[in-house]
Amino acid sequence: MSDNSDNSGYWAANIRLVKICLVIWALVSFGFGILLRPLLSGIAVGGTDLGFWFAQQGSILVFLALIFFYAWRMNSLDKEYGVEE
Repeated sequence: MSDNSDNSGYWAANIRLVKICLVIWALVSFGFGILLRPLLSGIAVGGTDLGFWFAQQGSILVFLALIFFYAWRMNSLDKEYGVEE
């Protein structure tokens, strides 16, 4: 990766991926767990309403899924730009 255009393309893809993951995490943890909780209160999941479930467990599970997705996607980006380990 000696070419500067490759570096900028790689980092642009990396930053775009980080932004997407952060928006999803914020939407799930803050949006579904706090802001949209009254709208989700009628949907039952595991004996409780969906908004409470997102606030207590859903945001953590989504965060873990985003970690694995990010690692998988970064491995493919590394291969695409020739910087894999």
